[in-house]
Amino acid sequence: MRVPLPVARAGRATTVVGERRAQCPTTAAHPTLATSRTIGDHDATSPGARAKMPTPTLLAVPNVSEGRDAGVIASIARSLGDNAAGVRLLDRHSDSDHNRSVFTLAGPPGALADAVLRVAAAAVRSIDVMSTRSDRTSAPGQHPHVGALDVAPIVYLERDARGAACAEALVVADRIGLELEVPVFLYGELAGGRTRAQLRRGGTRGLAQRMAAATQAGGELGGSLEDSARPDFGPPHLHPSAGATLVAAREPLVAFNLSLRAPASVDDARRIAAAIREGGSEGLPGVRAIGVALGEGHAQVATNIERPLEVPLVRVIEAVARHARVARAELVGLAPGAALEGFPEDVPLPGFDPARHLIEKALRS
Repeated sequence: MRVPLPVARAGRATTVVGERRAQCPTTAAHPTLATSRTIGDHDATSPGARAKMPTPTLLAVPNVSEGRDAGVIASIARSLGDNAAGVRLLDRHSDSDHNRSVFTLAGPPGALADAVLRVAAAAVRSIDVMSTRSDRTSAPGQHPHVGALDVAPIVYLERDARGAACAEALVVADRIGLELEVPVFLYGELAGGRTRAQLRRGGTRGLAQRMAAATQAGGELGGSLEDSARPDFGPPHLHPSAGATLVAAREPLVAFNLSLRAPASVDDARRIAAAIREGGSEGLPGVRAIGVALGEGHAQVATNIERPLEVPLVRVIEAVARHARVARAELVGLAPGAALEGFPEDVPLPGFDPARHLIEKALRS
């Protein structure tokens, strides 16, 4: 049975239907959803409520499908302005092989959603993931994606902030769907464990086909594959240029890539990734991994480590090194300090700056 979930935003209530969102523990922890007031108007919360529940700092990690055009990337960064309403840009990481840029933002609920919407609007204006032009000269990016703003997770740093993060993620999803007319799919704990990989299967073409099948089927689909392609927010079809966006609330994960020394090939990288990802023959818990081809014939094992306190980076390095020599490592965005404990000194980590790339230190700077 589907239960309507009321979501308050900008002074009005929108009813969202979908059983997956029952995972959000409470809306009371989020000032925007606790009352029907304008996003960012934190003073509307009573002094007593503020005393009981101090405003948490949340992170947002919007990933856009552009890592090569410096002008486009800079325009998206400029959309954030100058730390308006207490939101800070902690880090920006661009990768031309993956054709992807990752922005890490920190701020309070409400203001953080506004900042993510500015990134989303800039990405929708400037990035086309749906083009079928035959005059493209650059190779497609190696990272799987379905949207200009591909993913926009809201990250909570303490368990007490989980409710606020869930609510902020729903606000972001609702506004992207309503204001930008981009379909939004929830994943992770807001969607009963549905994964990004499930939604990205077949890329934008595969997702468009599943969305069309869901529209044609109508009614209740009873958990079929088509059901995963009915958006949680926004229109029932892909945006003509910006595709779709995936939104979640989650704990910190670490995006961590390992480039392999020759003669390792992309086939070797894919074989290694299949072995070390969760569920593989040597699977590490909470590790997602793919093998990708880099420029000049090099190969990489790209991972998301979803439980970095349980599986620090050194364990991923050791697992990969059992199969191939590691040339260098890459940290995408920020990581908790404990995840880097025991990091081997003989594995280069170019560009790493503890003051910028460790979450605890970046928040204090």
